[in-house]
Amino acid sequence: MKSYRALLAGLAVCAAVIPASAHAEPLARRPSLSAGAIVASRGAGVVEISTINAWVPSGSAEPEPEFAPPDTFGDQLARPQPISLAHGEARDLASGFVLTADGYIVSSAHVLWDAQEAQVRLQDGRHFPARLVGLDRISDVALLKIDATGLSPAPIGDSSRLAVGDWVAAIGSPFGFPGSVTAGIVSAKNRALSGSGETGFLQTDVAINPGSSGSPLFNADGEIVGLNSLIYSGSGGYMGVSFSVPINLAVDIAWRLRSQGRIRRAWLGARLQGMTAALAHSFGVRDPTGALVVQVTPGGPAAQAGLLRGDIITAFNGAKVRDFSSLALQMSDHGTSTPGTLEVWREGLKRTATVLLAEAPASAPRPLAAPAPGDLPRLGLALAESGRDLQAQLGIKGGLLVRQAAGLSRSEGIQAGDVLIAANELSLDSVEDFDRVLSRLEPGSSLALLVMRDGNAAYVPLRIPAAKKR
Repeated sequence: MKSYRALLAGLAVCAAVIPASAHAEPLARRPSLSAGAIVASRGAGVVEISTINAWVPSGSAEPEPEFAPPDTFGDQLARPQPISLAHGEARDLASGFVLTADGYIVSSAHVLWDAQEAQVRLQDGRHFPARLVGLDRISDVALLKIDATGLSPAPIGDSSRLAVGDWVAAIGSPFGFPGSVTAGIVSAKNRALSGSGETGFLQTDVAINPGSSGSPLFNADGEIVGLNSLIYSGSGGYMGVSFSVPINLAVDIAWRLRSQGRIRRAWLGARLQGMTAALAHSFGVRDPTGALVVQVTPGGPAAQAGLLRGDIITAFNGAKVRDFSSLALQMSDHGTSTPGTLEVWREGLKRTATVLLAEAPASAPRPLAAPAPGDLPRLGLALAESGRDLQAQLGIKGGLLVRQAAGLSRSEGIQAGDVLIAANELSLDSVEDFDRVLSRLEPGSSLALLVMRDGNAAYVPLRIPAAKKR
């Protein structure tokens, strides 16, 4: 089954990078150091973190996944939680790594969010009480400080240089076994996942289990290239798919936490979705890069700049937008005092818009993941008008309720209970509207459906089968 994932962001988040065509993807590299050599030379920079939490376990020996977003269209993402040291105790174990020789430690934010106290245990057995400098739940990065000197931080690599297929290894404390090593390869880059704002995750097949949260991911040269954060699991345990925060982002966040105590994000006031080749085909563009505007907040900076649903942001201040893994930080660097320039593709024409960013309001929702078409239905859709009550509940006008989904639509992730808002940017007020859109499509063409689920909207591309016209 085809898998498609995209991220809705409450912030305008997209990465300004060199076009993919400018440089070929680097070839996968075999390890220049063995796993044993990495453990011997880098293990001293990996720490075990124990916390006393503000909550008391319910008595279950198996921790429930802390992170189980309701809007993932079939995703089973979970944080590999810190594990309970003793049944009934509010004590947990997790992992981290030394950032600086004078005692700054990086770990995962979800490990420390509810912690009242934290202790860091070094490889040599020494224990230190830790102070929380700051944490950022959106990127899942936290920074601790211990009163120690002469520590041995591992070298920091460049996560942007990783290639799919590269060998990687993790060192952590799964299930409370410190110094445990697991290895695998990079399966994919720039994965957009639920609740992950500007984070384009590294996907690997390295085993990450409870107690491994916050552990470092090493490359073939023994450099840290990721912060292990998420797993794909229905049980909270490892099932072959793990996700890590790229170290370039994690370290950037850590230094900001050290200097500011928190992350200040610029706010565009638009929910965005990353472009894919399928979406590009649906919107009639050749370049599958940029950030697709799914929703505009009334009165926000994007609305004031004239952005509309269906716009594709292709550049910010002259820098090409490839995805949305880092633009939130770029916008924060730009600040909110001076206007910025957005380049936008709309209906076949390039436009420019001047936007004055605002600081993200405290009440702004955390970025949510766009519905992943792995759960959306086929052009075997049974549809009905949504009705006034549902429209009022969702804050929409019109829309078609999906009563049943099968075939192509289902294979792309559509399911009963979804609401179709628009098809190829034409609003859907009746089933006849949908039929009219389909009647205009040629075999092999694409249909961009704007789908709402649980109050969150995302575009889902459907390729019309070449065999017959529906």
